[in-house]
Amino acid sequence: MADRESGSEKYGVTLQPEDEETNEEEDGYDDEVQNWDDWNAEEDDEEEEGNGDFMMTCLFCDFTFNQTDSLFDHCISNHHFDFSTIRRSLRLDFYSSFKLINYVRSQVAENRCWSCGLTCQSKQDLRDHLHEPLSLKDIKPLWDSEAYLKPFLQDDSLLYSFNEDEDIAEKDDDDDELIMTIVKNCGEIHIDPEIHGDREDVASPSDNHLDVGTSSRENGINWSDDKKLRAYFPNRAAKDVKNANEDYFGSYSSFGIHREMLSDQVRMDAYRQAILNNPSLINGAMVMDVGCGTGILSLFAAQASASRVIAVEASEKMAAIATRIARDNGLLRSKSSSDGTSRCTGVVEVVQCMVEEVDKKIQIEPHSIDVLVSEWMGYCLLYESMLSSVLFARDQWLRPGGAMLPDMATIIVAGFGKGGTSLPFWENVYGFNMSCVGKELVGDAARIPIVDTVEGHDLLTNAAVLKEFDLVTMKPDEVDFTASVQLEPSSSNAESNMSGLESKTTWCYGVVLWFETSFTSRFCKEMPAILSTSPYTTKTHWSQTILTFREPIATGAGKSDIDRSAAIGTDGCPAARINLRISIVRASQHRSIDISMETTGIGADGRKRGWPVQFFNL
Repeated sequence: MADRESGSEKYGVTLQPEDEETNEEEDGYDDEVQNWDDWNAEEDDEEEEGNGDFMMTCLFCDFTFNQTDSLFDHCISNHHFDFSTIRRSLRLDFYSSFKLINYVRSQVAENRCWSCGLTCQSKQDLRDHLHEPLSLKDIKPLWDSEAYLKPFLQDDSLLYSFNEDEDIAEKDDDDDELIMTIVKNCGEIHIDPEIHGDREDVASPSDNHLDVGTSSRENGINWSDDKKLRAYFPNRAAKDVKNANEDYFGSYSSFGIHREMLSDQVRMDAYRQAILNNPSLINGAMVMDVGCGTGILSLFAAQASASRVIAVEASEKMAAIATRIARDNGLLRSKSSSDGTSRCTGVVEVVQCMVEEVDKKIQIEPHSIDVLVSEWMGYCLLYESMLSSVLFARDQWLRPGGAMLPDMATIIVAGFGKGGTSLPFWENVYGFNMSCVGKELVGDAARIPIVDTVEGHDLLTNAAVLKEFDLVTMKPDEVDFTASVQLEPSSSNAESNMSGLESKTTWCYGVVLWFETSFTSRFCKEMPAILSTSPYTTKTHWSQTILTFREPIATGAGKSDIDRSAAIGTDGCPAARINLRISIVRASQHRSIDISMETTGIGADGRKRGWPVQFFNL
């Protein structure tokens, strides 16, 4: 994940004193007046746009820009102010947008937050405080005054430079109901379609599986104290952990990610079944939801008659959204009424912080939680390293004998054939052979783990359990592990179903990893549940994780005409078994994982052949 660049580096901020610019212009004056032959009006206009007279000052700090796009990009990444999104969400015309700019400048001049009205002690305090607004509709009247048609800043070029022709009116009304529609589909919970006052347009995850793990994430949250977190990640520098957390929690501020997760029927059915169909577990229990997101699991727990639900969410934006959703459904736990008397109309309490810091935000006794629920799983189960935070919550807050949902997790591995690669596609593209592209992609995949779906019929070995975690008893350092498995050709794989007995050789191109999490009868006595990301079951948003061999390995069971002079894993001497030794550990880059794979082929005659160790980073 890329660290944020400073404003001056990323946006080309002009830091040069004005008098130096003037001197440069005077020095070149004689040359200019003597050479008019190549004068071009358009080029001259472009040069003028870059002059100091046309520089625009940021709404919140002293950086200046010569392009509005650069200025507003800076405001998004540094000040949580998305001008374009605000315009689209509220359908602001030119004059309303004009007023907004003047309003914001007037508030910043008073060291006052433009969205919540908090007055800060200094400009720096204000910049540290700035946040995305919870409800734009509620604060729109603040700048709906004729007074803000008068420029607050004299000669403010920004007022005449933003795109007044942007089409605001055609924003789809249904877009604002995105999360609400899906949440309603998860159960009979009434959701008010207007709970989102602001909305962010996000891109769907890339279909190019070779790009996995390389995308940068925005909208981070600053955390000042990560001492407890370092106890679980002792080898991470505090700054690196902080930056990774900003990227990670910021990425979950995007509604598109939550839509994908809420639309995952396998995921939602497993959690809903475990929470709603086990009344002896949830009824009257005190529940903690780690990483609540929209709060859907907390809503399920409230629906199942939990006595109190503590929904912990580190993303500032999503914590605000979860609070609004719980309130709009009458499930938010209110501490006091307007007349000062205490009351409790709901059971869900959203706490905006990392779970390691919950006791700094609310009063909570150690080991007081009855049920700890979390959807913590990442690609290959362990990507994102959220399990460590769940284990921290278990050790700090769960009572002895308390329940964890889920309570078991298993990583499974199997070998896949040619159909699990992109080779078949490139071999025949409208009748043309483009296999050279496929071969290059497969070569790249031998260095990069691929997150993609593999069909069950493309698996050609047995499935073997690589690692099983008992989440109730495991230690935090057991997240890093090395395990060995043995894979044997499967008699039911598609590639072996060839006519007659001409050949029993199949080619294994690599291995695929997937996981299952279980809500076992240990706690879910009425109705256990399993969440599986297997290639044999319904697809999930986790897909599978593919590790590709540097070269395919021929496998075969019972082939009689073995060439004993041939190398193991070739067509002349297929491997009867493939032994794997796989290590998965937390990477030096916080929330990433490193994977190493040692592969050994064993022939029918007992001979062995090893291949160089492969290393992957996810």
